Amino acid sequence: MSGAAGQGVEHVSLPKMEAKPKPGCCNPVKKSGPISMDHVLLALRETKEERELRIRSLFDFFDAANAGFLDYAQIEKGLSALQIPAEYKYANDLFKVCDANRDGRVDYQEFKRYMDDKELELYRIFQAIDVEHNGCILPEELWDALVKAGIQIDDEELARFVEHVDKDNNGIITFEEWRDFLLLYPHEATIENIYHHWERVCLVDIGEHAVIPEGISKHVKRSKYFIAGGIAGAASRTATAPLDRLKVVLQVQTTRASILPAIKKIWKEDGLLGFFRGNGLNVVKVAPESAIKFYAYEMLKNVLGDSMGDDKGDIGASGRLIAGGVAGAVAQSAIYPMDLVKTRLQTYEGGKAPKLGKLTKDIWVQEGPRAFYKGLVPSLLGIIPYAGIDLAVYETLKDFSRTYILQDSEPGPLVQLGCGTISGGLGATCVYPLQVIRTR
Repeated sequence: MSGAAGQGVEHVSLPKMEAKPKPGCCNPVKKSGPISMDHVLLALRETKEERELRIRSLFDFFDAANAGFLDYAQIEKGLSALQIPAEYKYANDLFKVCDANRDGRVDYQEFKRYMDDKELELYRIFQAIDVEHNGCILPEELWDALVKAGIQIDDEELARFVEHVDKDNNGIITFEEWRDFLLLYPHEATIENIYHHWERVCLVDIGEHAVIPEGISKHVKRSKYFIAGGIAGAASRTATAPLDRLKVVLQVQTTRASILPAIKKIWKEDGLLGFFRGNGLNVVKVAPESAIKFYAYEMLKNVLGDSMGDDKGDIGASGRLIAGGVAGAVAQSAIYPMDLVKTRLQTYEGGKAPKLGKLTKDIWVQEGPRAFYKGLVPSLLGIIPYAGIDLAVYETLKDFSRTYILQDSEPGPLVQLGCGTISGGLGATCVYPLQVIRTR
């Protein structure tokens, strides 16, 4: 068996079996009737004995201690040897799927039953994508299947997808290559899940909310991702600007604050545009804030990973909390002067708000440069718990939805949006008192 099953990086191989010469790149199966294991054997050019030996060899690879069964630790160690990062949680999910009788261990028969079911499942979807039934998936067939599933993918991304699965680099995907790519993927093999699996294998995770391709410098300019993120951030900030202005106005009230009188006051003083006061500066700081946070997170993740030695592929929940919290603090410190000027604009009273340049100059002349960092300490104190609560709750909700609601399928955009909304809301609520102190 050549290639890795569900590998975390390219060209990582499972224990190799003696390869037989192949007469051609494609191997169309000319057997009628419902899909069975006989179809799989024909597609792989294997006998039952050869397949049994292959599966036993893979089981023995995981059972390095010759215990005769697999536990969670053995599966995790085996996947780690294949360089599949633990953060993908395949060990836990694979163990649950294989352990059919839920006794906390996986014997060979349970492992073989998983292999039988998975290879049949993979052959069915392989056949569904291979519309020409020539025994291999062409790039255009894969593109058609993705588009039909509602997944938009450009030519460059498609080429990278095919390149990752196509180990012999002949431009097509055979069933053996398809099987090796997905054999240890424990979730249902739908085209949507397969695409998300490829995303996770090929893309670098930066805190569950955004991903940047690992080879981005070779394929796409980083600026495109920051521009896209900046546009999305600007749109979201503008859409929520009235709520942000109202929040700040209420935070600075020293008497009992009510929403309706605050809305009337804003409308009376500035009309509709009053609800968007300070939004221009809010939009401007989106791109640098995102860029600084990304680079700081990646740098800190590498530092923490190096300090963990052999386990640097997975910095764990605590590592993610530290890296995310510090990265957020660095980004917040860098853009804080803009945040302060924005807050001053939103809370300005006594007639028409001054121009941005004049207000900035007045703060510098009258209060000095240190004034631009007033309230920074409570702001930073709120960053770390917010990041921790947000990430922890988001991860927990996503795992819960995957296990109990989606039946081991990957959460889609709407589910992730719901998880993000709940986690972000809970995090913001917990640190809200610090925000009030900072604003005042």
